[in-house]
Amino acid sequence: MDAAHIETDLDPTALNLSESDILGRLKEIAGQIDADYEGKDLLLVGVLKGAVMVMADLSRSLNRHVEIDWMAVSSYAGTKSSGVVRILKDLDTDLEGRHVLIVEDIIDTGLTLSWLVKNLKSRGPASVEIATLLRKPDALEMAVDVKYVGFDIPNAFVVGYGLDFNEKYRNLRSIGTLAEHTYS
Repeated sequence: MDAAHIETDLDPTALNLSESDILGRLKEIAGQIDADYEGKDLLLVGVLKGAVMVMADLSRSLNRHVEIDWMAVSSYAGTKSSGVVRILKDLDTDLEGRHVLIVEDIIDTGLTLSWLVKNLKSRGPASVEIATLLRKPDALEMAVDVKYVGFDIPNAFVVGYGLDFNEKYRNLRSIGTLAEHTYS
C-alpha cells in the first residue's frame, strides 16, 4: 500500500492528532511521572503491540532512570473487542515490591485493562498505575482508574502511532480515524 492510499483510508473530517500534538502531550505526562515517582524505582510495562510508539517516546521524555518490560494481551479481532483476554507474551521481570506503570496506547471498553491490572496486582508490586495516550470515555464498560491520560477521544476506530487495523497503519506518525469504506 502506498502513501496515497493511506491518506484516502483516513476520514479527513474526523479526529486527527498530529505528531507534534502527541509528542507535546507525552512530554507533559513525562513531567508528571517524574514528579510523582521522585525517589522511587519505576518499571514501565508496555502493552504490545500498540504501545511501542507511546513507550518509546514517553520513556525518552522522562528525566529519570526506568526499567522497561513488555506484555502482550489481546481481546481484539478486526475492529471489535471480543471481551476474552489472552496473554500472548508475559513479563520477564518479577514485580514483587516494584512500582509499576502500565503504558497503553488506547483504552476502549476498559475490560482488557481491568483484567491486566488485577493480574499484575496479584504479583505483589508496591503499586500499579496506568498511563494511556488515548481513552474513549463513551466506550468504557468498566471503570478503570487511569492516572495519566493523553487525550480523551470520541468512540471511533483510530489508527496510527502504533494503533492498527489488521496490522496496517501502525507506522503512521499521527493518529486519525479510519474511513468506514476501509473496513465495511
